[in-house]
Amino acid sequence: MLPALNRTCDRVLKQPNDKSIGQNGMGGTVADWYSPCSAARRVGANDHEAARVMFEEWFVPFLAVNNGSADGLFTGYFEPELAGSRTKKGRFTVPILGKPRDLVTRKGADGSTESGRMVDGRFTPYPSRAEIEAGAIAAQATPLAWVEDPVDAHILHIQGSGRIRLEDGSVLRLGVAATNGHKFVGISKILRERGLIEDTSMPGVRAWLKANPARAKALMAENPRYVFYTPISGDGPVGSEGVALTAGRSMAVDPRYVALGLPLFLDTVEPSGQPLRRLVMAQDTGAAIKGPIRGDFFWGTGEEAFDKAGRMKSPGRYWILLPQRRSPRIAMAEGQNP
Repeated sequence: MLPALNRTCDRVLKQPNDKSIGQNGMGGTVADWYSPCSAARRVGANDHEAARVMFEEWFVPFLAVNNGSADGLFTGYFEPELAGSRTKKGRFTVPILGKPRDLVTRKGADGSTESGRMVDGRFTPYPSRAEIEAGAIAAQATPLAWVEDPVDAHILHIQGSGRIRLEDGSVLRLGVAATNGHKFVGISKILRERGLIEDTSMPGVRAWLKANPARAKALMAENPRYVFYTPISGDGPVGSEGVALTAGRSMAVDPRYVALGLPLFLDTVEPSGQPLRRLVMAQDTGAAIKGPIRGDFFWGTGEEAFDKAGRMKSPGRYWILLPQRRSPRIAMAEGQNP
């Protein structure tokens, strides 16, 4: 947990002391984080008892409640790794696109970010997935890599960040540069509504799509959202907070309700039914992660992480941990010890 917290601290403490953390200053100000961050840096990476004492001394837990209920939903995600090439050749024919040159963003009436392009001086919606795959932006977007399987490429788009293992053994790590701004529609929802599948876990969905390639392309195109990438470096995929994610310790949240960078105590269960109770960091967001008590747990990289992430759909709750200097000023949550 400490490496994940320290990454957040490194980011937060570079900002002005009076800068608010999160919407409405939910996480206090940067100044509120100096003492807990300094205390965290003094704890050894494997000194679990000292870490526990540090959190108890410098943070106060508040149970997240929505309309009187603390019950929420927790899913999982992972970092895909795909075989690929920097050039289109042989079996590598599916492009992973960089950000298009004509894509622009603006703030919508509700404050959200809208993606589009200028046509005859007017801001217009960007092409959908189906239009992009039909070649609508071929002159505007440069492929960063080429992969073999359109199903695996679609899963990469769903997860966000990912890795391409190139033919020479090197790894190209990719982070999200932008999207086309269209609403995300889950492929599992599409298959379920058509009565095509019973097992709507991601492993089940992947197996069905690969077993039915003739139908898969058109069905996947019904998700209009398209993701564009940029090469990244570092210790892991970069979340929306701007820091590298930590397997088993980072979680995506809805930033309207939970400020990015806050520690949380998560109480849920793994797909196997085993309890999953641990400290995590709110370090990412997701198109499908909406609501006050909603989280997407980051399992890491590889097939085991894919299986756990794809099968996780667990009830649970969490406590938001706020710095001692901030906690007396909060009046938005119930304080209860986990």
